[in-house]
Amino acid sequence: MRLAHRFALESDLVRADCIESTEFPELASRYRVYAVPKTVINGQAFVEGALPESMFLDEILKHINAPKSEP
Repeated sequence: MRLAHRFALESDLVRADCIESTEFPELASRYRVYAVPKTVINGQAFVEGALPESMFLDEILKHINAPKSEP
């Protein structure tokens, strides 16, 4: 969560939001949140668990230009 917010502070191209899954069960269900932290990239790619910065960045870069699929 902190890492995503740090990335958002560094770039206008990144937006980071944090939600409490127990307060927003509809979002937790929509994104199938069963463990935290869970990072959602462009609404369709997911990263579960805390990752080192380099791995987190690799995941984001891998998915930012990926074709979008229907949910």
